[in-house]
Amino acid sequence: MSLYQQRGVSAQKEEVHAAIKGLDQGLFPFAFCKTYPDFLTGSEEHVNVMHADGAGTKSILAYLYWKETGDISVWRGIAQDAIVMNLDDLLCIGVYDNIIFNSTIDRNKNLIPGEVLKEIIDGSSQLFADLSKMGVNIHYLGGETADVGDVVRTVAVNGTMTARWPKKRLITNEKIGSGDVIVGLSSFGQSKYETEYNSGIGSNGLTSARHDFFDKFHARKYPESYDPSLSESVVYIGRHKMTDPISINGVAIHAGKLVLSPTRTYAPIITQVLSEHFENIKGIIHCSGGGQTKCLKYLPGPMKVVKNNLFDPPPVFDLIKEASGADLFEMLQVFNMGSRMEIYTDEKTALSIIDISNSFLVDAQIIGHVETADQKSLEVILNEQSYNFKA
Repeated sequence: MSLYQQRGVSAQKEEVHAAIKGLDQGLFPFAFCKTYPDFLTGSEEHVNVMHADGAGTKSILAYLYWKETGDISVWRGIAQDAIVMNLDDLLCIGVYDNIIFNSTIDRNKNLIPGEVLKEIIDGSSQLFADLSKMGVNIHYLGGETADVGDVVRTVAVNGTMTARWPKKRLITNEKIGSGDVIVGLSSFGQSKYETEYNSGIGSNGLTSARHDFFDKFHARKYPESYDPSLSESVVYIGRHKMTDPISINGVAIHAGKLVLSPTRTYAPIITQVLSEHFENIKGIIHCSGGGQTKCLKYLPGPMKVVKNNLFDPPPVFDLIKEASGADLFEMLQVFNMGSRMEIYTDEKTALSIIDISNSFLVDAQIIGHVETADQKSLEVILNEQSYNFKA
């Protein structure tokens, strides 16, 4: 059993998928987000979309860093994580404008005071203002904040996004097929719209990252930061403390801040890509839960995806791998490994997408292609090793 499983987490969410397999899959079963008929107005030319996601256990990491340093601003990053994990999923079906967002914050009031809530809410408002300047309009309509200390040990930050969208402007992944190339957008570095270096970790795999990377000192000092039913052998087994300096491109960054890098949104890039190349986009997949194997769930039929030119994983993943002793096979199923958004298209359009992404200072490249096959499968070639996965 992997460390991830021993900590009560499933990268592939098998039990979740089993629980919901009987539910209506929506109008387009291979689309990244469920879409339904426009129940609100009855228009046959539009669809309704509602999506829910959140920052996951990354909020616990923010709690630790805040307690150790007093830097309350890290909670603004958690607000961004909860928003982007919704927004970038919607981008995959082509939705990027006139979106409604509602937040849900569950907290233990004894540990999470009002000033933390204010940072999360103000951080949300600021991100929406910044996105609006780039043509992505999200309307913040409040939400629910609940004091549920008997349920939540520290704080859970989540949200929902809703949109009404023209059916003819949807990306449904149904066109993905043999001969397509895959453009990967990097998750790390510093984009034109970011104020500091982004490690690229996003908001998936943070349970493993936190426990593998950080020292047991945190378990002793902050027992509220982990599940007490876990074996001590899998709790905070790393060697770093929150303020340990780690050199990235010659600049020292706190270990805690490195793993807390806010999830990058690709909204400015995807907005331009869809505006200029909608007809040539076959599919878009967000490499979130499931990491580089996420694509298997959204392939519209038997085919083989070959990823043979991924980015070299950025330092944060090498550090986690070294700390945990995990092999690349497991890492690929948990983390994005440096490429968090992939666009399926033709080679000519791919070159234009790369230029658009580079104009925002986000590295992009053709990371692979799609081949004919008799079943859904994935081959990842990384560090001269081949890893094979099946749906």
